[in-house]
Amino acid sequence: MRRRTFCAGGLAALGAASIPFHRALAADGGADIPAVGLDGRELTLKSADIQDLRAGLRGELITVAHPDYASARRLWNPAFDRHPSLIVRCAGAADVRRAVSFSGARGLLTAVRAGGHSVSGQSGCDRGLVIDLSRMRAVEVDPVAKLARVEAGALLGELDREALAFGLATPVGTVADTGVAGLTLGGGVGRLARKFGLTCDNLVAAELVTADGEWRRASATENADLFWALRGGGGNFGVVTSFTFRLHEVTPVMYGGNLQFPITGGREMLRSLGDIIAAAPDELYVDVAMGTAPENVRWLAFNVCYCGPPGEAERVVGPLRKLGKPLEDTLAATPYDRLQGSGDLRGLSPLGAYGKGGLVYGITPALVDVMVGATESAPSDGLTMWLQHQGGAISRVPPKASAYFNRGASHNVGVFDSWQMSAADVERRTEWVRHTWTQIEPLTRGQYVNLAATDDRETRVHAAYGDNYPRLAALKKRYDPNNLFRLNANIKPA
Repeated sequence: MRRRTFCAGGLAALGAASIPFHRALAADGGADIPAVGLDGRELTLKSADIQDLRAGLRGELITVAHPDYASARRLWNPAFDRHPSLIVRCAGAADVRRAVSFSGARGLLTAVRAGGHSVSGQSGCDRGLVIDLSRMRAVEVDPVAKLARVEAGALLGELDREALAFGLATPVGTVADTGVAGLTLGGGVGRLARKFGLTCDNLVAAELVTADGEWRRASATENADLFWALRGGGGNFGVVTSFTFRLHEVTPVMYGGNLQFPITGGREMLRSLGDIIAAAPDELYVDVAMGTAPENVRWLAFNVCYCGPPGEAERVVGPLRKLGKPLEDTLAATPYDRLQGSGDLRGLSPLGAYGKGGLVYGITPALVDVMVGATESAPSDGLTMWLQHQGGAISRVPPKASAYFNRGASHNVGVFDSWQMSAADVERRTEWVRHTWTQIEPLTRGQYVNLAATDDRETRVHAAYGDNYPRLAALKKRYDPNNLFRLNANIKPA
């Protein structure tokens, strides 16, 4: 009797649990869905076509009626509140092919989300289709061949952890929860880049789906022109589903941390820093940041990583300590993965954010005066400006060897502000960033794709690709003639 009661209760519970799912399917698939095309025209997505798309997926199709829609559409930067008509959560390359083919056949506005860390909000769209690869996160390391195969949804911290377990690493960015895909396609500057090159310089092969829905492998020997374009050309040429990286032997414990100073005396410290890093070995990386904090605090900080011989660390880093009396000094032997995770936000950001960026060719007196002066006069408590260290191995790759053109830059420079989304002065704070950038921009030459903003002028996009732009535009016409992949630092088809 008890067994019979248990079985009946179990069946009833199973039936009850399935009701929301069936309701979701009925609400999701019983009606046509309005959408918008690449050219802004109104589209209607037929119910039968939507159901056909869903039936062919191993992953999941999400529409407004789906119970997960609110969380699925949410972007890392809450300043962008996008409402796509369809979200395809891909489980593999076959799902990506199906989503791209569906979108391309209808000329549907399309966004691609990989790691999802798009500060500029371009991993989402309104009334279009989002191809979401964020659940494709496998990382496979071959310690003998010193290679790592990484799916497009993986984050930098996940790649670092797997590779470091074998005493290996590839140069990636400085914030552990950044997506591998977006960072790589735009170039990839980080703590090891001066020693081993950009992230894209260490790309050995990529697998992707192009705008025609075809799967392709790109490497030095397969689709070499596409491989050239992927290394710095952004997301313009397809949806990359996996990357294969070259790995390097590293010491898992490096030397680094922060030196933080009051902004007073910042001009003199930065001018002296320019002399120090001009003579620095490739193993030394010094990120400069300055900004504001509550109670009118104004600060200047150096984030340091030295990946050379441990016995040389104190000698190489020592001159930085002599620049002033720090408020904080955390320089010490530190696990590399801890340095990499020191500045990341876990999951979605609770703060709205807006920024501008470009490239400079030296820490000039004019640049120092503008940046320190802006920090001293800034009205907000969320402002940050930075100078990210480049040069070294990055500069020794010929500009036309890959799509990443601006090899001679010493730093990328950025202005960034963040705020609680309930703040009433969002427009005032974004306008402050724009105003500050008008003072810095004349001192820049070129742009780093990964710092591109949605309101950048087209001339800024051309500046990112430099003399490589004509070749990139010709390849864009070949692989994406209708500019399906346009929500990026966009290259127009020739």
